[in-house]
Amino acid sequence: MNFIDLCLSGEAFLDEIDDYVDKWHEDEESPQELHEYLGMTEKEYGYWICKPSLLPFIISSRVNGSELEEEMQPHQFSLAARAESLEEAEKTRVWLKELGKLDE
Repeated sequence: MNFIDLCLSGEAFLDEIDDYVDKWHEDEESPQELHEYLGMTEKEYGYWICKPSLLPFIISSRVNGSELEEEMQPHQFSLAARAESLEEAEKTRVWLKELGKLDE
């Protein structure tokens, strides 16, 4: 089972993802790409790499059988509001605008 499957079954916690990334790096013979090893699609992986705090939305979209963008929709502004700095909030705003999720 991969990391996402283990999270969905309750056998892994979201904050353990770095341990799985480390295991992938240690397995020099793994034929899988990291996103495959973690159980993410390329799109999910791209979102996660850009904004690791989106991992709960990836899991939620799997649980609900919905698109990741649908899961993020109600939370896009709260993500920016939780930024640790004005610069991080601005980066999040720009990123959401580039994704077409924010109209100005």
